[in-house]
Amino acid sequence: MTEALLQLDGEGPLHEQIRKAFARKISARELKPGDRLPFEHELTDALNISRMTISRALQALADEGLIVRKRKAGSFVAEQVSHHTPMTIGVPREDIQAAGMTYRYELLSTVGTSAALPGNERGVQAEKMKILHLTCRHLADETPMVMERRWINLEAIPKVSVSVFNDTPPGEWLLSHVAWNEAEHVISAVAADRESALHLEVDEGTACLKLDRRTWSGSATVTHVTLIYPGDRKSFVGRFQPAGLDPEAG
Repeated sequence: MTEALLQLDGEGPLHEQIRKAFARKISARELKPGDRLPFEHELTDALNISRMTISRALQALADEGLIVRKRKAGSFVAEQVSHHTPMTIGVPREDIQAAGMTYRYELLSTVGTSAALPGNERGVQAEKMKILHLTCRHLADETPMVMERRWINLEAIPKVSVSVFNDTPPGEWLLSHVAWNEAEHVISAVAADRESALHLEVDEGTACLKLDRRTWSGSATVTHVTLIYPGDRKSFVGRFQPAGLDPEAG
């Protein structure tokens, strides 16, 4: 049972493979809040891995807030995993279908490379890593609504065949296969460059909205995505209250 529970991807140190395997199960809700993970000695026997390695993997999951470790009782999936994901990561399909339009996805290009993700990594110089760079677009009733440039850190995700993205948008695949605990959004106004103008079927220089988003799993950046929308086809809405306001106040 324990061996069937965990599917190690063979990438990176054993403790990290174990952490990722459990994180994927929790993200996919194959392990639900309150479920107990196998005891350390059970994992040690089933996987033939040292107890120190198992303990290190479980502690990393606890540090991410995905599990709670209880002395003598074992490790359990956290009851409130959602409090570590305060932002909602939406996908274009949901927005388009919610508006009553027909959704279609197109993969335009894929490039595998060894590079740093765009920008600096949390304020420090990012190291080179195995990167998959995808360019795609999302259409509503056959009108291009958003162009997507995405960089995926292949060292932070389970093994994946590039062909999966021929039919599955990368954002949707990542949300269903990789647990994340932090994200950062940056929204700005830009003019459409030649490539985005071509794929969005607008004139070069057209006013657009750009959303840059980075997503982390633990301390590792999973993906950086740039979404470019023609300015007249997208708006971002946020609702909030002044700090300290009593929501029950009249």
